[in-house]
Amino acid sequence: MLRTLDPCRALGATLTFALTLGACGTTHSATRGAEDSMTQRRKQQVVALLNSIQTGDAAAIAVINPDKYIQHNLAAADGLAGFGALLAQLPPGSAKVDVVRVFADGDYVFTHTAYDFFGPKIGFDIFRFEGDRIVEHWDNLQQTPAGPNPSGRSMIDGAREPTDLGATEANKARVRAFVEEVLVGGHGEKLGQYLSSREYLQHNPQIADGIEGLTAALGAMAASGVSMKYHRIHRVLGEGNLVLVVSEGEFAGKPTSFYDLFRVADGLIVEHWDVIETIPPRESWKNDNGKF
Repeated sequence: MLRTLDPCRALGATLTFALTLGACGTTHSATRGAEDSMTQRRKQQVVALLNSIQTGDAAAIAVINPDKYIQHNLAAADGLAGFGALLAQLPPGSAKVDVVRVFADGDYVFTHTAYDFFGPKIGFDIFRFEGDRIVEHWDNLQQTPAGPNPSGRSMIDGAREPTDLGATEANKARVRAFVEEVLVGGHGEKLGQYLSSREYLQHNPQIADGIEGLTAALGAMAASGVSMKYHRIHRVLGEGNLVLVVSEGEFAGKPTSFYDLFRVADGLIVEHWDVIETIPPRESWKNDNGKF
């Protein structure tokens, strides 16, 4: 029966049914193996869940805990039913999903995805697990630009797989320090302490590669009266040399959510992707959980 329906509408229609779904190792290596297995399984479950927006695979929804699911996308009502209601609004056959990157950090899985629903978008999604079920979701979405940035890069191309897995915590600390000192603290003179002068690849739609590209863009914004301010960091997640920072601030005078993904090499930032989303007025929110 499901095969006769549009995938997106079929997925939304089956969510009501989905609402009803509801030994430790003895050695360090065994425990580590179990953790790695769980991490891989969670990544696969998240990718399947996101792909289900396009395919209508109702089985993928079972990874969400319907009794605890907390939604931070302010356009969706809370809980699993809110997710279904949002999907039900999609025009037939319109949804496309391409999960480009997927990472895990403890109980969090985060993704970098090219979407086409209600128009083409690039998004970061963060999912928090308790055991085998997703209990919380955050995201940031930005309209896909019409063309490449000044250096010919898109918002999603570039390195995909994390490396240097043993340095995750050091890389997270390094990136956090950069955001706190330079973006939140406003110490632009310290850019060279954190960004590589030999290779700094930029995926922001408006900015060219290199430290000089970043400083030129910031200068042009200031000259035109467009301000960008980072007020606080809400979350830092990473796997190996790839670190995602979730921050709150202002862009062009509007409350804004910044999701910045950085690639680190030898203690310096060598690549950057971002998604910037305006936080809507409180009266338009579909849930009370807040953006962060």
